[in-house]
Amino acid sequence: MNDTRDSEKTRREFLHSSTSVAAGGVLASQIGFPALVSGAGQSQTLKVGLIGCGGRGSGAALNALKADSNIELSAMGDLFKNNLESSLSSLQKEIPDKIKVPSHQQFVGFDAYQQVINSDVDIVLLATPPGFRPLHLKAAIEGGKHAFVEITAAIDGPGVRSVLKSSELAETKGLAIVSGFCWRYNDSMRAVAEQIKAGAIGEVRALYATYYRHSLDHKYHGKRTPEMSDLEWQIRDWYNCLWLSGDVTIVLSGGHSVDKMSWWLDDMMPTAAVALGSRAIPAEGNTFDNGFVVYEYANGIRGFLGCRSQDGCYSANGDYIIGSKGICKIGRTPVIEGETNWRYQGKKNNMYQTEHDDFIASIRAGKPINDGTRMAHTSLMAILGRMAAYTGKRITWEQALNSQQKLVPDELGWNSKIDETPRAVPGITRFI
Repeated sequence: MNDTRDSEKTRREFLHSSTSVAAGGVLASQIGFPALVSGAGQSQTLKVGLIGCGGRGSGAALNALKADSNIELSAMGDLFKNNLESSLSSLQKEIPDKIKVPSHQQFVGFDAYQQVINSDVDIVLLATPPGFRPLHLKAAIEGGKHAFVEITAAIDGPGVRSVLKSSELAETKGLAIVSGFCWRYNDSMRAVAEQIKAGAIGEVRALYATYYRHSLDHKYHGKRTPEMSDLEWQIRDWYNCLWLSGDVTIVLSGGHSVDKMSWWLDDMMPTAAVALGSRAIPAEGNTFDNGFVVYEYANGIRGFLGCRSQDGCYSANGDYIIGSKGICKIGRTPVIEGETNWRYQGKKNNMYQTEHDDFIASIRAGKPINDGTRMAHTSLMAILGRMAAYTGKRITWEQALNSQQKLVPDELGWNSKIDETPRAVPGITRFI
């Protein structure tokens, strides 16, 4: 009779046996849901670990657990105990049968991420503030775990270089990396990509993307209490801290927009950027609340990103793709006007769910998706825009990739003191 160690060995052999070479992503719709839970090895339970138990992390966990009939949450980690407990309680109410996180699998503190990775999970969901992302992804891939990586993948040049190395290692190990750049998993956006590839608007000549939204001054829903250290407050209310967010307006919100811009160009990256930006509304921290970036490409076209996080202003989240034969406008419903007239008429899917459906399906099929390199490049594109805005200089892709500015400390503990750099002043702040 097999004991639990034999069962665990069999389960792990299944998860890694047919993934020695990582291939392109397999969509759940392509292989069919029944294939995920039937056939040799398909009944094996996938175990998920959540690292970062805020709202986005809890949402990602819920999506992952709904993506497969034989999957469970078995470990959780967060810097703060109250975050973990709140997330656990919420998930238990939503989907109790799949929440199996005993007290010894609930980890709190700066090493919580490593403890989750060291547990018996097969998949980790990385949803802490972005500054921690490269370190956590590196540990996950080295630990042999498939990873869902919330945006952005990194906030500085050293972080991007780390993510690129982790992506290469994941390819070698046959591990999945799925990016939280969720528009790639939106059915209407996929339809737009197909139209552009088919030549519906001719050659792309210019791009304009907007992310004009309300103020993002505060992440923490509460007031700072007297017992909170500066470090704790920075991490709890991380939106305005450059070393944690990388700049929410230009890099995080704008990151979604530049990921789509890259998609329309078949992931051709820009060669340089020039930008404007500032902090118009006073706030804590050292980030901007508006920016306008002009991306230059080797073929002469230009991409324009407008982003703002201010209350009482015009709001828009859209894309304009200008081609030689027409224009594609993306708002609530994508349309093409020109030699070809087209309007998306398909279903509206939940892209957050679809990215996890595809993620888990690719693992089940032994053909793990690896978004790692694209995710790193898109993150660097957003960082390039921030660098240009903060310095007021024209910054090249190679400069951004090889930048020595390291925003995140190597070692962190509750006694660490983070001296925030002054808010950037274009024309005075130096590129590093």
